[in-house]
Amino acid sequence: MKLSVIIVNYNVKFFLEQCLFSVLKSMQNIDGEVIVVDNCSVDGSEGMVQNKFAEVKLIANKLNVGFARANNQAMKIALGEYILLLNPDTVVEESTFARCIEFMDNNPEAGALGPKMIDGKGNFLPESKRGLPTPEVAFYKIFGLTSLFPKSEKFAKYYIGHTSIDDTQEIEILTGAFLFIRHSILEKVGLLDEAFFMFGEDIDFSHRIVLAGYKNYYFPEVSVIHYKGESTKKGSLNYVMIFYNAMQIFVNKHFKGNQARLFSLIINIAIYLRAAMSLIKRSFSRIVNVLLDCMLMYASFYSVSLVWERFFFQNQSYYPDIFQSMLIPVYVAVLIIASWLSGGYKTPFNFRKASMGIAFGAIVLLGIYGLLPAEYRFSRAVILLGVAFSAIMSLSSKYVLSLTGVKAFTLDVARERHFAIVGSVDECIRVQNILRQSGVNMGNLVNVYYGNEIPTEFYVGNLPQINEIVDIHKIDEIIFCAKDVSSSDIIRNMTEMSNLDVDFKIASPNSESVIGSNSSNTAGDLYTIKVESKNGNRPIVNF
Repeated sequence: MKLSVIIVNYNVKFFLEQCLFSVLKSMQNIDGEVIVVDNCSVDGSEGMVQNKFAEVKLIANKLNVGFARANNQAMKIALGEYILLLNPDTVVEESTFARCIEFMDNNPEAGALGPKMIDGKGNFLPESKRGLPTPEVAFYKIFGLTSLFPKSEKFAKYYIGHTSIDDTQEIEILTGAFLFIRHSILEKVGLLDEAFFMFGEDIDFSHRIVLAGYKNYYFPEVSVIHYKGESTKKGSLNYVMIFYNAMQIFVNKHFKGNQARLFSLIINIAIYLRAAMSLIKRSFSRIVNVLLDCMLMYASFYSVSLVWERFFFQNQSYYPDIFQSMLIPVYVAVLIIASWLSGGYKTPFNFRKASMGIAFGAIVLLGIYGLLPAEYRFSRAVILLGVAFSAIMSLSSKYVLSLTGVKAFTLDVARERHFAIVGSVDECIRVQNILRQSGVNMGNLVNVYYGNEIPTEFYVGNLPQINEIVDIHKIDEIIFCAKDVSSSDIIRNMTEMSNLDVDFKIASPNSESVIGSNSSNTAGDLYTIKVESKNGNRPIVNF
C-alpha cells in the first residue's frame, strides 16, 4: 500500500466532511487508506463518517486522548509506505497526494514534507515553513520582531521569512496540519511524543527527523486550505497556556543548561504578557462602553434636571448639590449595572439586550425612589425623562460609532449578505435552498458559471469575470460548489482573490452544509440545514 491518510477529529463534523470529500478525490488511482480517529466528539461526527464515507476506517475514542496519542493509534495500524497526518479543517487538491508521493520517491533523503498552506481568505500561512525555535528565534517571535520584520533573515527565522514561498526548499520544522511522512523513518524517530496533548508535537517530531539524518522539505507545488483555529480560538487565554506549555515541554526535552533556562524565562515572560494582553483585549470594549455610558447618562440626567427645575418649578436652584453629586451617580450606576447584567455590554453590541437592561434599571430606580426619605424624593418625572434620554443617547452613540468600524462598538445585527454561487445549475439551486433554510439574511444572490462559455441566462457571468461580478453586485461571499469546481481551481481562485474584501465558502456534494472560515481567529462560518446524524451499521473500533 502506498499511502495512509490519518485525520484526528474533535467536534468539527462539517469541516471533516468537507476534508474527506477532497481527500477521497485526491486518493483516486492511489493504493491507499483513510483512517479517521474521533476524539469523543459530541457533534455527530461518527455517524456522519459512517453514513457518508463507508470506505473510511473509523477509530472512535471514548475520551479525548489528545492529538499526538490519537495519531499514534492510527500510525500503529497504518499500512502505507507513506503516512499523511492531516487536520480535519483542511482541503487538498486533486493532485496533492500523487505529487507528494512522486517527490518523496525521487528524494530518498526526504523524511517528511509540508505544502504551501492558505487560510480561508486565500492568504498564505507563514507556518507552512518554519525554523527551529531556538531561544533567539523564539525571543524574536514572542516579542513581535518577527511580525515587524517579516522578510528579515535574522528576525524572521521562525517563519524563514527571507525565502520565497514559491520555492521548494529544505526546512527544519513542518506543521502537523499536513505532515507527509516516510513510514520507514518511524523505526528511527519513533511516534509522536504523547507528552504533547495539543501543539508542539509537530515541532518535536520534525526536529527528531532532522536529528535522525533525514531532511524536511517545504513543497509549494501543492497548496492546501487550512482554516485553522476551529478547536481552539487563537486569541483565547486557554490557547496561550496550551501553546506555551507545549513549548516548555519541547525546551525541557531538547535544550540543556543555560540555554534551557533562558528559553524557559522567555516562555514564562511570554505567558504572563500574552495572558495580560488577552485579558485587556477582552475587557477593553466593555470598559470603553461603560465609561461612555456613564458620561452620556450623567449628562442626560443633569440636563433634564436643569430644564425641569427651570420650566416646571421655575426655580433654577430647586435641586440641591446632593442631587448632582450623589443621586444622579446612583441613578447612572443602577442603569449601568442593569444593562451589564442583561448582556448589554457584550461584543457585538445587542440593542435589544441593552434596551431591556435600561428598562429594568428604570423599574429598579422607581422602586428605590419609593423607599427613599421624603427629602430625597425630588421628582419621578426627572427619573423617567432621564432614563429616556439616557437610553436615546446610549443607543444612538453606539450606532454612530459602529458606522466608524470600531470593533468595540460592532453591532449584533444580521446584515444582508450578497452571494455569488459558482457551480452548475442544479448545484447552485441546491446551495440557494441551503442558504434559505439556514435563515441567513440574503441580499443579492447571483449564479456564476465555472467554465468559459456561459450556457444559459441563469448565470450573470463566468468565473474569469468574478472580479467584475464582485464589484457590480457588491458580493460579500463567494460559494464554490465542489461537485463542479475542482479543489485546485478553488484554491487557485481564492489565492488570486485574496486581496478582495470577500469571504469564501465551499459546498460539498450531497452535504447539508456550506462551510468556510474568514480568518485564523474565527471559528468556522457555517450555513446548514439541521439534520440529525444516525449511526450506520458499519462497526466502529472503540478504545
